[in-house]
Amino acid sequence: MTTIARNTALIPLSAADRLFGWRDHAALWLSLGVGLLVMQVGSYLVPALGTQAALAAIVGGSLIGAGLLAWTAKIGCDSGLSSAGLMHAAYGSSFARLPVVLNIVQLIGWTTFELVVMRDGVLAIGRQAGLLAPAADAGAAGPGLPIPLVVVTLAFGALLVALLMGTMVGLVRKFIGRFGLPLVILSLLWLSWQFLGKAQAIGWTALWNRAGDGGMSTLSALDLVIAMPISWLPLVADFSRHGRDGASALRGTWLGYAVANTWCYALGVLVALTTPSTDLVAALLLAQGGLVALGLILIDEVDNAYGDLYSGSVAGHSLAPGWSTRQWGVQLAVLCTALALVLPMHSLEPFLLMLSSVFVPLYGVILGRLAGRLDVPSLVGAKRVDGSAVAIWVLGVATFHLLPLVSTQLGSALPTLALAFVLARMSR
Repeated sequence: MTTIARNTALIPLSAADRLFGWRDHAALWLSLGVGLLVMQVGSYLVPALGTQAALAAIVGGSLIGAGLLAWTAKIGCDSGLSSAGLMHAAYGSSFARLPVVLNIVQLIGWTTFELVVMRDGVLAIGRQAGLLAPAADAGAAGPGLPIPLVVVTLAFGALLVALLMGTMVGLVRKFIGRFGLPLVILSLLWLSWQFLGKAQAIGWTALWNRAGDGGMSTLSALDLVIAMPISWLPLVADFSRHGRDGASALRGTWLGYAVANTWCYALGVLVALTTPSTDLVAALLLAQGGLVALGLILIDEVDNAYGDLYSGSVAGHSLAPGWSTRQWGVQLAVLCTALALVLPMHSLEPFLLMLSSVFVPLYGVILGRLAGRLDVPSLVGAKRVDGSAVAIWVLGVATFHLLPLVSTQLGSALPTLALAFVLARMSR
């Protein structure tokens, strides 16, 4: 007798599986919001902007971006649906497969990129500690890869596989909340103290009143800050659906991610102002105790890669429920580990950012169509294709890429998101 696999990604989560309170949401998103990539992007704000303008963009962009993330988290929690389920509800059961597949592709790319970032960081620490020769990790991809590079990559891949064999809820509540988050906060406090000391030596007045060179407008900087929380929009419901109620999911997600995003962007600016360098990792290692602090941050990077893989496994399960989320996660982890060994991921970062741009209008439509509705679960499978939602999404993608051609001062994310939201709200 043939049994049909239960597609848990497209049905509301049961009450027994809704264990997260606002502290769990806050701990998860504070941890996921911390990362070397966030600090690196923060360092791009200067010298284009003055110090005061950069900090204003960081605070404003973090509050807006984390608010959008939290709003989506509330919809996921209220409905009990995964991100794939929300896409089905907004776009129709047939068309939704396209954004689900695009999401899986970007999650594979970002997981692979995270593996490369973690590996390069560990190798840099090894060189700094004198455990590796300066060129130990040099070499082109393909035959003849340096042994340290292969070993570290495989070690991180194996760690991700081990984590994916457990449960997401257990990881968040037992490891991140109790151990991982306190350690990474200590490392951020230490690095902040070290670079604030350097800023004091240079002179607070000089740094605070430093003008920008005009290479970036304030709105463009706001766009850059919002980019990080928006990149998590296709994942947030996969976690927030485990919350007890939508209000706590909104509060916890907003608080956790806003604090992390503001802190890491500001630290990136502080590092760029006090220790100018094209290599953020090298700059961090120059700080007293930087080796230990960087090591703790790299450990925290693991949960970013895990978050990508977990969400990718839920999305994959929505397409092929014959594989459980655990099976999907392990297979994706193996694939990403292999790709990290052979692909030049740093040169592929612009492609990943471009692919992420399709999710700005995608979630503008989801917010416009689903926010405040009590019947979201019943919309899954109600239509095969929602033509108006699809048309607004396509228009939004075109707007996102055309805006920079019209004006480099406006930014793309916020105008596109607002356009998609308003049109979707008016047509629902």
